[in-house]
Amino acid sequence: MDLTYFNKKDIVIIGCGKMGSALLSGWIDSGIDLQNITVIEPNPSLWLRKKNVRLNKELPKKPVLVLIAIKPQMMSAVIPKLKAFGSSNTVFVSIAAGTSISYFSKILGDKTPIVRAMPNTPSSIGKGITAIIPNDYVKKSQLKEVEALLSSVGKTVLLDFEQDLDAVTAVSGSGPAYVFHLIETLASAGEARGLGAELSMSLAKATVSGAGALAEISELEPSALRVNVTSPGGTTEAALKILMDKKIGLESLLEKAVKAATKRSRELKELDDE
Repeated sequence: MDLTYFNKKDIVIIGCGKMGSALLSGWIDSGIDLQNITVIEPNPSLWLRKKNVRLNKELPKKPVLVLIAIKPQMMSAVIPKLKAFGSSNTVFVSIAAGTSISYFSKILGDKTPIVRAMPNTPSSIGKGITAIIPNDYVKKSQLKEVEALLSSVGKTVLLDFEQDLDAVTAVSGSGPAYVFHLIETLASAGEARGLGAELSMSLAKATVSGAGALAEISELEPSALRVNVTSPGGTTEAALKILMDKKIGLESLLEKAVKAATKRSRELKELDDE
């Protein structure tokens, strides 16, 4: 869908921090008329202030979409103020981790079209992936509009169950932080073997980004790509014996990390639902 389709439709963004700004940037690049976008952000960045959006102005009467991009702890103070748009043709899209569809329905009205979405930080460069789950009141045409808007910053995947968002948050939402830490630790390991800090970091960054790009475009599964790099009795095999150790290896560590993040996402949802 060409996003200029939205040029005569009002969109509201509630909260425009890093992720809200990433989405707005994608919409700008796709040609949306900024005069139809109202942004409510009490602490706007210099970047946002320079954009020709309706910043902290009166909300339009019938927005086609309201993007909720605030922290979960701010919900109770903000969402009740949007009740006038509930149970109408306005679609609410929340990118807040751990805040359930039922939470919004209780405040906005049972028949409010609501989509929960979980983007990740690579969205800021158009390389993100966003998992989405709509409630039963989101029409097919509305879901296509939401997917089009979110696709401006990367891929989208449609989930079957809202509960899967907890694991999605743990894998792709938090996942970039795991990869950044991998870069840190790989560079540190290089330094420990005598490489200079700048060189080691350059090698680590290029290796991780290059391997990720190869994995994305290759027809081979990551496991096959790994095997292709691993010569019997070679250096890679020696390293993988450590990384693939069943008890202390990377698989065990990541399983524990994803389990902890999933658990925390569920805890946040339970706090909001109280």
